[in-house]
Amino acid sequence: MSSKKEILEWYITSGVTETIGEHPINRFNKPEEKILLRKSILSPTTASIPEKQEQLPDNLLQTAVNLAQSAQTLDELKEAVLNFNGCALKKTAKNTVFGEGPTNAPIMFVGEAPGADEDRLGRPFVGVSGQLLDKIMSSVGLSREKNVYITNIIPWRPPGNRNPSSSEISLCMPFIERHIELLHPKILVMIGGVSTSSLTGSSSGIMKMRGNWITYQTPNLNSPIPAIPILHTAFLLRNPIQKRLAWKDILSIRQKMDELGLK
Repeated sequence: MSSKKEILEWYITSGVTETIGEHPINRFNKPEEKILLRKSILSPTTASIPEKQEQLPDNLLQTAVNLAQSAQTLDELKEAVLNFNGCALKKTAKNTVFGEGPTNAPIMFVGEAPGADEDRLGRPFVGVSGQLLDKIMSSVGLSREKNVYITNIIPWRPPGNRNPSSSEISLCMPFIERHIELLHPKILVMIGGVSTSSLTGSSSGIMKMRGNWITYQTPNLNSPIPAIPILHTAFLLRNPIQKRLAWKDILSIRQKMDELGLK
């Protein structure tokens, strides 16, 4: 029989971050207002996930902003990310997962963070959920080899595949915002709730936001980018019945491509 310590270690490795309390909680009660950690220095429409209020050293955040803004190409931005040591996730990750796809791709997909397979190979979305994403994209003529660029909000894997904290997201936001600015896609696709909340600053759930077209804008973009949140493929693997919603969303992306004359 496993000891309590072994069970606890297994939970931590599996990414368990919450426990069920002894007393029931009425989830229909109005939740307490949560404070956003910060509004993005680069984009007035962006804020980190309202997970909890955390404090970051101003100089650390400013270092991230300065490094990101100094990059004039994707290669320079990748070098800036590699040189940034302010996020603790970098110390536990095997690889920095920057991005993949044609640098002139008209469609940009932005996920949450690398998983175990991505961390091991240094490539985004190559695990089981990534393979499902490839199949979904291919159904409407999209691929990372031809017309799709894929990256994440966080370039380093959180231990145990846990959700990134609000401070970790805030430190990485200058880099992903600059990433979007330099690529300047014609369509931006936000994969899952973490990506959507981080890039929009919205506290609405992904089930409410998915499939709805919005616009993404930063001060350094000459024009706003049509953007759409979609369900994360890891969620679809756990909830296959929701693939019908994913099908609607990918068809909506294809329709938008046709409207914009994209191939």
